[in-house]
This record gives sequence, structure tokens and C-alpha cells, in this order.
Amino acid sequence: MRRQILINGHDLTLEKVEEVARGDAEAALADQARQAMECSHRYVGELIRQKKPVYGITTGFGKFCDVYIETEKLADLQHNLIRSHSCGVGPALPSSEVRAMMLLRANALALGNSGVRPLLVDTLLHCLNQDVLPVVPSKGSLGASGDLVPLAHMGQFLIGEGKACCQGREMPAGQALAAANIKPLQLEAKEGLALVNGTQFMAARGLMLVQRARRLALAADGIAALTCQILRGIPDAFSELLSSVRKHDGQRRSAANIRKFLAGSKLTSRPGQLRVQDAYALRCVPQVHGASLDALDYVAKVLETEINSATDNPLIFPENDTVISGGNFHGQPLALALDLAAIALAEFTSISERRIERMVNPQLNNGLPPFLTDKGGLNSGMMIVQYVAAALTSENKTLCHPASVDSIPSSGNQEDHVSMGANAANKAWQVLDNLTQVLAMELLCACQAADFRGVDHLSPAAKALYNCVRSHVSAMQQDRSFHEDISALAGLLDSGEISAILNKEE
Repeated sequence: MRRQILINGHDLTLEKVEEVARGDAEAALADQARQAMECSHRYVGELIRQKKPVYGITTGFGKFCDVYIETEKLADLQHNLIRSHSCGVGPALPSSEVRAMMLLRANALALGNSGVRPLLVDTLLHCLNQDVLPVVPSKGSLGASGDLVPLAHMGQFLIGEGKACCQGREMPAGQALAAANIKPLQLEAKEGLALVNGTQFMAARGLMLVQRARRLALAADGIAALTCQILRGIPDAFSELLSSVRKHDGQRRSAANIRKFLAGSKLTSRPGQLRVQDAYALRCVPQVHGASLDALDYVAKVLETEINSATDNPLIFPENDTVISGGNFHGQPLALALDLAAIALAEFTSISERRIERMVNPQLNNGLPPFLTDKGGLNSGMMIVQYVAAALTSENKTLCHPASVDSIPSSGNQEDHVSMGANAANKAWQVLDNLTQVLAMELLCACQAADFRGVDHLSPAAKALYNCVRSHVSAMQQDRSFHEDISALAGLLDSGEISAILNKEE
């Protein structure tokens, strides 16, 4: 029996969203949220009866905001909106992120400021809980009037049109809903607009990215600690005294992790034993990893605020007898945060690639065989692994050009400043995927080097890490394709298995 999470628009957490996104919990609408939604829906009905011109309820959209729509055409208005906006392109969003997006849209509507029926949220959550999901293209949102295009594909699915995935199989949406005994929605006034106005595509992508990135950050600390031993590094650089006089929390946490992961090592050295101090790629790991950790914490805070916010337009305030047409759908807070997330992740990548270089370069690796092969010349060893890591690191630098500083006006210049937050989310995921691959390459090289240094000399945490790797990837005796090895280790990092091992060793 899966745990049930009640949503009310106020207290959803990143952890709860991830739990639902992974299919480990289901969601339902809380009673107080249902009452708030019913109240605002009644208020919308009153506005229609009074024939008041209210944006998106009794008028057209965007540039057509001054066109009044007669009452008998209001349902057509909402359905036409969904159909016309369903024009996304690109690869489909992963199912876990679609589930997160559906939950986040339901939670925003549950606040009761959108004027829609509780039935809409009930249907959305029923689909989610039954694993009947829309197919949502990943490209096409400007992040201005929210994520109009991807959310429209979700809305199209709810009215029985477009494509869906039912238990992992793609099929027409109407067929998928019928298979789950779910009746397609007949949208009423404001409901199409309420479905597409919002930031839930970029919020869902950002949330799942941050949760994965935080686990990967712990793995990066553990891999860096393994590399530090391989390179006979000096642990003094991770002293608690240093963190106590430069009081950034991320640096403190990263340094504490590395001290734990180095404890018991017979490979580390003392200042002056081999060198007075290490190069920055070792010595400054807490400062670099820590700054990125702090950045990810900021992004998480922005996301937690956003996922408990009303982000469509106009917003309904029945208790104030007011409808306000504003801009809560604008994605700028998320766009800036997600650009920062990409930069933070790129820095993990950059310093990891430098550690790889130090392991394979015979001028820098303190006596290890060139490119970690004892048959150099005939074999190239890990030479081209570093080459690939350098290529991905360079790509990440390109991807870190901020999306949020760009804006292309749309809708007849009505939407004349847009956030490009969806592009920021998509780019950040590419950066994260590249980081995962580079960390896998560092882990591959470090374990190969450990075979030369002597596995028994590693710290207990590093040895546990090594044993995990060797249960999936064998040591290199002679040249082979490393494609599958890198893929296997990236999979371990993705799954959280590496982080789980390190957490256990803490």
C-alpha cells in the first residue's frame, strides 16, 4: 500500500514531490482545499452571470484579451485554448518529471485562487495515481505566461486528446483514459487557462534536478576523497579549523564529508613529506564543492516557495470580491535559479576533470604509470577517458550561458518580456547528465589507480566505494572500449547507489 499525500497548496515539500514522482506515494486533495476551490468556482460563475469582462474567463487570450466571448461559447474557448497551445516539440519528458508536473499543477490549483472545480484536480490526481500520464514534449515553453505549451499537452490529455502513456505503453489519450475508467473532462470557464498558466514544467524539471544533484554532490565528495588518496594528498586542507574561519555552510559540509571518507587511509601524506601543499583540484575541493552546495540549497529554497504558490492568471480572491490580472505565471525566479544550478553543477564537472588529468598525467600523478597502464605504448590506457571528460567539461561551459538574460516578445508583443525558464531547466539537465558522466570517469580512473597503489591501503569508505565499482566494472588489464564501463558507473551514480554506500560509511 502506497503512502497517501494530501495536497492543499501550502505545505508540499521537494521530498514529497519526488516520492510521488517515483511512484512511491499517491496524492489526494485535502478537504480544506476542496472547500476553497468550490468557493472560487462559485465566484467565477457569478462573474459570468453578471457578464463582466474578465481576462480569460469572458474574454480571449493574449492579444485577444479585449475580445468579449458570449456565455454559450465559454467552454469552446477553453477547449480551443488547450488545442491551439499543444504544439510542443522535442523529446518527451521522462515519466517521473511528468508525474511531478501533474502533482505541482494540482497543488497550485488546490490553493483555491484559480476558479476551477475540484473535479479537475481529482481527475488529474486520479490519472497520476493510476499511472496514466500525458506525453509531454520537452521544448516550446517561453516561461512567460507560464509553461503554456507543455502544460497544454497535459490539458489536452485530460480532455481525451493527444498522446498518453498507460502503464508505460504509449497510446491515444482517449484510449488510455478509457482503459483506466477515467472520464475525459469537459472544461468549464477558466479551466483551460488555469491548466496552462503556471510554472510547473520548469518547477518539476528543476525539482527533480536538485534532488538528484544533491545526491550526486555527496558522491562527488566521496570520489574526490578516493582521488585524494590515489594522489597521496594532504588531509590538512580539509581541517575543521579552516571551515571555522570561513563560515560558508557548504564548505563546512563538504570538508566534513571528505574528512570522514579519508579516515583510516594509509595513502595520504603529511605537509613536506612529498610536497608542501597540493594543487587546487585537491586542496580546494571543499571551497568549490561547498559553493555549489550552497547554490543548490538556494535553488531548492526558490523551488519550495514556487511549488506552494498560485501561478496562473487571472487569480480569484472571493473573500475580497476581486479578480486580479497580474503576472504570477512569469518564470523569472525559477529561470535565474536554474541558471545558477547549471553553473553550480558545471563547477563540480570542471574540478573533477582536473582530478582525472592529475591521475593520468605521469608528470602529476606521483609515480603512477602513465595513463594508468603498465603497458604504455602498446596500450593507451585511460588517455582518451580524460579526453572525453574534457569535451563534456567544455560543453558544460557553453551550456552555462544564462537562458534567463534572453527574451523574445510573443503574442503580438503583449508578452513582451519572457523568462526562458524552461530553456534554463532543459540546459541544467544537460549539464547534470554531463557531470554524471565525468564523475563516472573519475571513479573509473581512481579505481584503476587504486589497483596500483594497493586497495588495502585505502580508507574504509574508499574501499567500500572501490568494491562497489569492481562488482560492476573489472580492472583494465589491457586496452578495451570503456564506453560500457562509463555507462555502468554513471548508472550507479544516477541510481543513488554510490551515495547510499557513502551515507552508510558516514
